[in-house]
Amino acid sequence: MNADDAYDASHITQWLLETDSLEDFLQTLADAALELSLAEGAGVTLERDGRPVTVVSVGPAAPKLDEKQYGQDDGPCLQALRTDEEVSVPDMLDESRWGDYPAYAVSCGIRSSFSLPIAAHTHTAGALNLYAGPPNAFQEADLAALRSLAAQATGGIALAQRISDTQEFAEQLRTAMQSRSVIDQALGVVMGQRRCTAHEAFDTLRSASQHRNIRLRDLCTELITNLTGHPPTNPELRPRP
Repeated sequence: MNADDAYDASHITQWLLETDSLEDFLQTLADAALELSLAEGAGVTLERDGRPVTVVSVGPAAPKLDEKQYGQDDGPCLQALRTDEEVSVPDMLDESRWGDYPAYAVSCGIRSSFSLPIAAHTHTAGALNLYAGPPNAFQEADLAALRSLAAQATGGIALAQRISDTQEFAEQLRTAMQSRSVIDQALGVVMGQRRCTAHEAFDTLRSASQHRNIRLRDLCTELITNLTGHPPTNPELRPRP
């Protein structure tokens, strides 16, 4: 793969079509970043609810260096993640930031690194992290291509989050429809028994629910089950023809 191909939209679309999960997509991006930069290790860190985790990695050094940063809650990848700024380390031997992390990186055979922010200022922020043995390893790297990969990772995460939110919304809608159906069935029963209005029937059910300290839906389910000998039927969400 050459640099021009790396950030070509058609390649990104192809990766999205060929991968089965967000993890597979990010792994493809990490592999591409490693090849583009000629680094020895690459990884993608995501932070959710304040907890960072390496979701994909390439090369033996990346997971160890990521975990070292997580353990001390500081380091170049976390700085990129939290500040939405690229963090370049030309030579770990000259680095005075992040406590003993630079010395640990050198002990792992890594002298330079480059971290790019992903999906900054969201509840799934992250960073694309690259590690190399020689110092100044990223001076000649195609930064435009790497930034494009980080941007594509941002888009992939946003898409996955939107799909997740849509699925959660659909489940909430299904539950709400089921609850409404059960309550409507119980209202019909009370209206028939007491020959009252729907408003009066609802007040009766709500008062009974509060008196027994159970949810209105559970009360209505119990009422219909006791009356018919079967639990109430629930509607199904069906796509439009």
